[in-house]
Amino acid sequence: MIRNIILPLALLFLSSFSAFGQKQTSIIAPGAKVEKLADGFSFTEGPAVDKKGNIYFTDQPNDKILKWSTDGKLTTFMENTGRANGLYFDKDGNLLSCSDMDNELWSIEQDGNHTVLITDFEGKKLNGPNDLWVHPKGGIYFTDPLYKRDYWTRSPEMQQAGQYVYYLSPDRKTLVKVATDLVQPNGIIGTPDGKRLYVADIGANKTYVYAILPDGSLWNKSLFTSLGSDGMTIDSKGNIYLTGKGVTVFNPQGEKIEHIPVDAGWTANVCFGGRDMKTLFITASENLYSIKMNVKGVR
Repeated sequence: MIRNIILPLALLFLSSFSAFGQKQTSIIAPGAKVEKLADGFSFTEGPAVDKKGNIYFTDQPNDKILKWSTDGKLTTFMENTGRANGLYFDKDGNLLSCSDMDNELWSIEQDGNHTVLITDFEGKKLNGPNDLWVHPKGGIYFTDPLYKRDYWTRSPEMQQAGQYVYYLSPDRKTLVKVATDLVQPNGIIGTPDGKRLYVADIGANKTYVYAILPDGSLWNKSLFTSLGSDGMTIDSKGNIYLTGKGVTVFNPQGEKIEHIPVDAGWTANVCFGGRDMKTLFITASENLYSIKMNVKGVR
């Protein structure tokens, strides 16, 4: 009788141990450490990955977009970028830029020629497009917080009634507000299936998740975690990466699963890249860093 009880209990223990071990598998590659790839910038931001795995990022105070290639070479992709901040590639391979010299949204071709997609909202200047994400159907979500820039030649006072999240339709003809109750929206990322959008309210130190409706509008806002973020990214497992003091990673349920310390005063943004999409690139203060991961990013 005792033997009949002990055996099931032992099997239960082994099963629980196995499940626990799987749950605790690190998202960071074995033995991997944060590596400094390049330094000497004024302030790095906005990393974005192209179809080949190359990383583009900005040095906003110096008005440059730089490229870190898959073979480890650093080049200048573009100067006079309109003070590019957040970046993201669209499905046609154009680099979209939150360019806040004149508070605009740009589309940049590989030869450096650009088209201004957004110049204002309802006849008034935006606060300063900051970060963006492209929906699989082509619509563009972007945050518009106010950070007064010393390079502005216009009045630094806010012309919009608040700091909002906007949506630009896939045909790029209609711009609407989709989130108006945040203190200071900043980082933004969506899921590859286009069903959920994560927005960091850095002003309230919280991150929210929304359901995305077919027309691009948002509903069912819910708290994802009580931590804000500058930039954000997502991996193939649905984990969400927040920045600020290093990189903090949460699973899709909003549970903290990892923290990656970064030796810099401020960690601004993150993006997966590389040929296998298993390297996390980190823009932090004057530097560009990377770390090898066990998980893949998504384009």
